[in-house]
Amino acid sequence: MNSFAPFTLSASPAQLLAETKRPTLTPAGLVGNTPTLWVGEPFTAAGRGFWAKLEGCNPGGIKDRTALYMVQAARERGELRPGARIVESSSGTLGLGLALAAVSFGHPVTVVTDPGTEPLMTGLLTAYGADVELVDAPHPVGGWQQARRQRVEELLAAQPGSWCPDQYNNPDNVAAYRPLAHELVAQLGRIDALVVSVGTGGHSAGIASVLRDFFPDLRVVGVDTTGSTIFGQPAAPRLMRGLGSSIFPGNVAYDLFDEVHWVSAAEAVWSARALARNRYASGGWSVGAVGLTARWLAKTMPPESKIVAVFPDGPQRYVGTVFDDAYCVAHDLLDHRPADEPDEVTYQGEKTITRWTRCTTVLDPLGATRRNEQAGTSR
Repeated sequence: MNSFAPFTLSASPAQLLAETKRPTLTPAGLVGNTPTLWVGEPFTAAGRGFWAKLEGCNPGGIKDRTALYMVQAARERGELRPGARIVESSSGTLGLGLALAAVSFGHPVTVVTDPGTEPLMTGLLTAYGADVELVDAPHPVGGWQQARRQRVEELLAAQPGSWCPDQYNNPDNVAAYRPLAHELVAQLGRIDALVVSVGTGGHSAGIASVLRDFFPDLRVVGVDTTGSTIFGQPAAPRLMRGLGSSIFPGNVAYDLFDEVHWVSAAEAVWSARALARNRYASGGWSVGAVGLTARWLAKTMPPESKIVAVFPDGPQRYVGTVFDDAYCVAHDLLDHRPADEPDEVTYQGEKTITRWTRCTTVLDPLGATRRNEQAGTSR
């Protein structure tokens, strides 16, 4: 682990700039080249640990990358005309990325969200110039996610020329994360395991597919939330945002995963808070869930294994939820230290999962034919 070294003045001013980010003329230039941090004891077992890719060091989080990429690609193809409105569903992080893209490329943006979005996030979106639309009732089958998507369709119909990125099925959402994978290779060299949360499927597919080309034996571990349908569990109310889904995103690349872990909200809170206390690097629901899973991998894989966990955002937006005692008490999220080992199931639908659980047989719950049909009708 790196130790702190006091600052000493370099003999050459050029040397002072050798390892810094260069000045940028546009806010889009602030995105990317995020740092990696070693996470070891006391969060992990003695002598074990993993590398965390700190995507919270982007202006808005990991989805800054895909928002900028999807918008630029749509402009180049002529799908998004200059000055046209961008309309999309988001629980927060993509909304911030689209607000950044709107400023960078000169588009108005409307973000459709729901009452579960943190008040801080709504305030930030408004501050960055986004129009925020709030749906007031969940869809009877697809929950808040489907209700948001239906409102997006209504807004698109009412505003000719407007454009929706469709983050759930847009292949540009996957392609946007190739540079992140290249950054990891440049920063760490060999990588033996990747731990990544799964929501729209964009960053998990984009990072894992590139790393698997470099490292054919890479172990890819997906992290979902209890109550999410992505990996074949029944839909249930979910506190956790940023991972999981009530629909089946077309971008989820099931064939890339060696295993999936489901994590409950209380377990993610414990992990996120422990990361903050022990390493001063944390985030919200996704970071807590990913960190818990990577902690276990670090304990169970050979000591020389190089494990990477992608932390999609930082802790700031969660000061009223994950890091708020009153909120956590109200939702019975405190004092639930996770078990040392996850439960195990032999297949994804074996039982309804309510706590940290692992499955090493990962299948597409819709099947390839139904998924292709769904993707065709959703675009």
